[in-house]
Amino acid sequence: MHTPAPAPVPSSPVKKYLFADESGNFDFRDHRRYPGASRYFAVGTLLLTDERRRHELQSALLNLRFELARQGKVYNEVFHAATDDQWVRDAVFNVLKDIPLTVDVTILEKAKAQPHIRRSEECFHQHAWYAWYYHLRFHGPRYFGPDDDLLLVSAALGAKKTRAAFRGAVTSVANQVLDRRIRTKNMAFWPQPATPASRPWATCRGR
Repeated sequence: MHTPAPAPVPSSPVKKYLFADESGNFDFRDHRRYPGASRYFAVGTLLLTDERRRHELQSALLNLRFELARQGKVYNEVFHAATDDQWVRDAVFNVLKDIPLTVDVTILEKAKAQPHIRRSEECFHQHAWYAWYYHLRFHGPRYFGPDDDLLLVSAALGAKKTRAAFRGAVTSVANQVLDRRIRTKNMAFWPQPATPASRPWATCRGR
């Protein structure tokens, strides 16, 4: 009598974390004449490929804050390379070098943006869709598979309209590029200090 083969046991989902942020501003003036204008607009992500690494990273950054305070170097702000002193950056990178993580950046030159994209900051972030699309289209196939349970955490920025345009751009791209590739996907848009794990990208982008 033929015994049917047992049904395959579904594999357990692999929890992955993608922390994302942007760099650059809405000032389209010539960066060579106006120091406050950024030349580029960048989309950056930091990938952690399992739960253990997320805990390791968060613990390491929190421990660093305690250690700096114990040394008498009271540090009251979130880690951010745009405003941090060099000794703070060095301390953060000394922590990061021992943690397996992946940082990727997609850079667009703002001078090449079409005139209609420059009309308002909300419009600019709506069209930042292109930066996110190219970024995730290239890196998605390299990092994500059908068993992955992805949490994409992006920084919330700017005024209410700007945040809404930004969320719309990121959500649209993630739905198009990632939905058919992975098992599950959830997204969160948090203020910068909300999770210590999001801070390394802010440090890397100012290095």
